[in-house]
Amino acid sequence: MKRMFRTCVLALPIVMLAAVPASADVKARSKTQMKFEGMLGRMMGMFGGKAAKDGIESTTSIKGDREVTLIGQSMHIIDLSEEKIYDVDLKKKSYTVMTFDEMRRKMQEAQARAQKDAGKAEGGQQKPEKELEVDFDVKKTGQKKQLAGYDTEQAIVTITVREKGKTLEEGGGLVMTIDNWLGPKIPAMKEVADFQMRFFQKLNGSQATGMSADQMAAAYALFPMMKDAMERWQKEAGDLDGTPLASTMTVEAVKSPEDMQREQENGGGGGLTGMFAKKLMKHDDAKPRATIVTMNHEVLEVSTSVTADDLAIPAGFKEKK
Repeated sequence: MKRMFRTCVLALPIVMLAAVPASADVKARSKTQMKFEGMLGRMMGMFGGKAAKDGIESTTSIKGDREVTLIGQSMHIIDLSEEKIYDVDLKKKSYTVMTFDEMRRKMQEAQARAQKDAGKAEGGQQKPEKELEVDFDVKKTGQKKQLAGYDTEQAIVTITVREKGKTLEEGGGLVMTIDNWLGPKIPAMKEVADFQMRFFQKLNGSQATGMSADQMAAAYALFPMMKDAMERWQKEAGDLDGTPLASTMTVEAVKSPEDMQREQENGGGGGLTGMFAKKLMKHDDAKPRATIVTMNHEVLEVSTSVTADDLAIPAGFKEKK
């Protein structure tokens, strides 16, 4: 469980920040907290420890094609030029290496497993895919506050994925709400988003979601609408006027009347919301709309001083085969 939290922390800024080209070195300290609802939320509370309750602080350093993220006694390195990912255990003085090709293969295997599991959960029946529409809305509330030494203003982004030709209430769907506090455009923070976007695009083509490989594969196989929402956010995020210094992303599943009736008759999910939403929500929750996950990300400190030591595996560490 703790590893899943760490993985999400490493990737989360790709969801929260708009990606534009930049060239400044950057070191950013931030805090990330995730809350899963329903059964998965209870598991997180039981096994996630302090990370599940209080969130995780991390420090990310970027210079050129290399990014290093420190979380406690762990160091995660992404090198775009080498196309390698290093996971360093500072306590055990060892590290492992994974190539981008190996990572792609793991993602494909995870997605295949998720699709297979989804088929089993639905009794082996293949349901026809429904044509979807995605609505995008930005609302500036006029609220202001100071974060990390910068003046910010609130901008709430709402992305709705629904069946084409039907309202959300008629056909069910998904709602992703991203509550941003926008500061001035900070080149260093744009570099963080730009690097992570380059990484995920290099790894997955155009798909960059802010999830771990296993999470992304499972979410897309069991809940395809999340992919549509993420892709629309990536397309529109660059138009936000400023740098998000704090963001809260909430993903909600909305059941159609047919979904509600099917659950009452069969005691299970189905329809647009699918098994992914069902597993994340309480079985006794009969409401048509329920939260799946909430992710909070806040930038605590930003600087442009990056040293060679910030980017290197410490001397004497041995590779673990």
